[in-house]
Amino acid sequence: MQSPEIRRRYLEYFQARGHRLVPSSSLVPEGDATLLFTNAGMVQFKRVFLGLDTREYRRAVTAQKCVRAGGKHNDLEQVGHTDRHHTFFEMLGNFSFGDYFKRDAIAYAWEFVTSSDWLGIDPQRIRISVHHSDAEARALWREIAGMSDDRIYGLSDNDNFWQMADTGPCGPCSEIHVDLREPGAGSRTAVVSLDDFVEQTEAGKFLEIWNLVFMQFDRQADGTLKPLPAPSVDTGAGLDRITSVLQDVHSAYHTDLFLPLIHRAEQMVGRWYGGAKGEGGRVVEAPVLSRDDVSFRVLADHARAVAFLLADGVYPSNEGRGYVLRRILRRAVRHAYLLGRRNPTLVELVDEVTNVMGGVYPELLRSREHMRDVTRAEEERFLETIEGGLVRMAELTSVSAEEAFRLYDTFGFPIDLTQIVAAERGISVDVAGFERLLEQQRDRSRAARKRARAGGAPAVRAKRGEGWNKVKLRLRQRWVGYETTAVETDILAFRSQEGRVGLLLRDNPFYAESGGQVSDAGTVAGEGWTLAIDDVRKEDGKTAIFGPLVEGRFEPSRVRAAVDEPRRRDIERNHTATHLVHAALRKVLGTHVHQAGSVVSPEHLRFDFTHHQPVGAELLAEIEREVNAHVWENRDVLTEEMKNDAARRLGAMALFGEKYGDVVRVVTVPEVSIELCGGTHVRTTGQIGLVKVVSESGVGAGVRRLEALTGPGAFGWFSRQQRLLQEAAAKVGSTPEHLARRVEALNEEQRKLHRRVEELIKAGGASAEPVAMENGSAIAVTTTATGDRTEIGAMVDAFRSKTTSGVTVIFATGERPGIHVGVTDDLVARGVTAGEVVNRIAALTGGKGGGRPHFASAGAGDASRFAAAEVQAPVIVRELLAAHR
Repeated sequence: MQSPEIRRRYLEYFQARGHRLVPSSSLVPEGDATLLFTNAGMVQFKRVFLGLDTREYRRAVTAQKCVRAGGKHNDLEQVGHTDRHHTFFEMLGNFSFGDYFKRDAIAYAWEFVTSSDWLGIDPQRIRISVHHSDAEARALWREIAGMSDDRIYGLSDNDNFWQMADTGPCGPCSEIHVDLREPGAGSRTAVVSLDDFVEQTEAGKFLEIWNLVFMQFDRQADGTLKPLPAPSVDTGAGLDRITSVLQDVHSAYHTDLFLPLIHRAEQMVGRWYGGAKGEGGRVVEAPVLSRDDVSFRVLADHARAVAFLLADGVYPSNEGRGYVLRRILRRAVRHAYLLGRRNPTLVELVDEVTNVMGGVYPELLRSREHMRDVTRAEEERFLETIEGGLVRMAELTSVSAEEAFRLYDTFGFPIDLTQIVAAERGISVDVAGFERLLEQQRDRSRAARKRARAGGAPAVRAKRGEGWNKVKLRLRQRWVGYETTAVETDILAFRSQEGRVGLLLRDNPFYAESGGQVSDAGTVAGEGWTLAIDDVRKEDGKTAIFGPLVEGRFEPSRVRAAVDEPRRRDIERNHTATHLVHAALRKVLGTHVHQAGSVVSPEHLRFDFTHHQPVGAELLAEIEREVNAHVWENRDVLTEEMKNDAARRLGAMALFGEKYGDVVRVVTVPEVSIELCGGTHVRTTGQIGLVKVVSESGVGAGVRRLEALTGPGAFGWFSRQQRLLQEAAAKVGSTPEHLARRVEALNEEQRKLHRRVEELIKAGGASAEPVAMENGSAIAVTTTATGDRTEIGAMVDAFRSKTTSGVTVIFATGERPGIHVGVTDDLVARGVTAGEVVNRIAALTGGKGGGRPHFASAGAGDASRFAAAEVQAPVIVRELLAAHR
């Protein structure tokens, strides 16, 4: 049975039994900073199991994409060496949220696994494990499956008890194992002891294919288990493992999920995978894996992980999820390298993943070109340095922290790759020291980014931690900046330093820098005093404002706080425009585009986004047209607070890595954009007025930067361009409308003049009369006002082409004085070089130079000594000619 059929049967079976088919969630967990990647089917239902969210259904079934290559669940190092470890895999899952429990879960599992209508696995091959204390599950397996006690094994907490965290929902597990041993000698019917069961499982003779988690307790902080009011079920069944059983192979690498990728790799590297050979349509497995076999497996596995991670918006980088992806990519490149491949390989395997799985996961088809482009670029980049890194490692007897960091920073070797290569050579790596150096580099980068963001921050800032003088600090501060930019309010607390005053206001209209949007500015006026606010920041959950006194003497009083409204409106235009730009980039370039950072200031917007190559002028113009179309449609900009999960179900986009609370603010431009955002925005897109993209550039591997202006800023840009056009047109005697035609006419006139000058120069060089002769060789000395080396070169070429044997010396007396010498080929053959001649003559003026044997130049030194040098030039040339007879 092929894997697509197994997947289809599983989903259909549980749908027919009242389970809602829920699509696979992204490999990037939404709103869960505790996980690098989705690593199990239950991840998208985590909040439901925790009681923090509810769904309109109580039963669900999924085929979930999973990656285990970082954090607690990390199978990366075992990939290729075992039959069962993968970075990417699919987990089939059926879930009950307080609906059915152990009896139905066991009955469903048994029927699906053993019935000839579904998987049809021989019941005699089945073994069951339960938690040693779970007498209920043991009894249900006896009743429902007719399973005898000697085929049910009670295991410890390490094997058969699951919990989400140190506290919270948890419960015992029950697993289905398949006996992979060949029939005969009673192996499938004989009694197997608990010790023998564990031993056979560890040896790969028993394969776990199904795990039923019975979440029935809530673990308290003191460790006690409190029964849940609504026990639930979380099932995890590995598609790759089930497929290996039904295709009668011991390794998932020998199923239809992996063999097409391995065969494609064979074609590319010109070697053959020895782990499995086909005989009569059946896979025959080799007993021992070679090093090449491991490399083929790594390539197949990593191609799947790379394809799905790229399709879900992860981009190779040096931090977080992007770093894990880059590690996977570079591990694959190294294994292709071990197979003798020196060109990009993974790019073709990633494409093959789309051929194999694109029908089930359409995001692969949508991102196909993006995946190819990024993979190829990453492979080419690493291939440029991998050989140097391997050569460097071959020279080492141990890898110090500094060497490990150099391999990472210079050659692009992730630390785990350095460890692998070092282990193969039997040498040690100072990993702890490397981590320290890496963290120091990150600290420096963070500090540099912070300084760059601070930009024009005031030179004197009130220091965090200095004590506040309390006035009404018992009252809570309220943020009113969404509703108004000016308010009368009270001071909760104040502090002062070097002529600057800091305030905590009861009602605060000032926005503190967050999410890329810069802080507000404005004024606060009290009784007889005024404060100019130039610094707003968060301190201990409150917003503090700071600035110098510009009038009077500060005394706590009731105040009027006013944000600089024109400045705020400009910021709002730019912020809403970033949302429109983000939507346009994803529409024009593809859904792989994600925000990688932004700056929203009153002057401009800057938007960083993931993309693998420069955005050409035509695409940039299309993006600009798309954004402005939505501006001129004057669409409403809607803001609403809602539960995080509700926002995600609406499709609200969030910034990767950003932490969001249970309640979030959603900013929507209907039918265009929906994002989680706490910033301030215009009420309708028409208030933006106009968006002008002014630049697009690269800021790092896989990250591009777009800068744009809106409203008054865009108008000012066009006004400046118009003024420059008018000035340029006036200088060439034209109008802006006809400037292009006038410039082309001037260019053509210049080209004609240039050709004429070249003709005159050549004629002048050719007709230069020799001032002396030496054994049939002419010596010509001339002067020119041009300093253009190209024109002088033309004079030398003219002399050389018209003179059988000779030397020309040209003194340039223009803005760039210099001495130039040309020598005919016959004299060069005798050993007379232009460099020697020009240096001898230039020495008379204090200059020196050099060049090719037939043409050389020198600086003038003291140009006032040119006259004397001209007199001596023929003498010097004659001497050199005589010396090289």
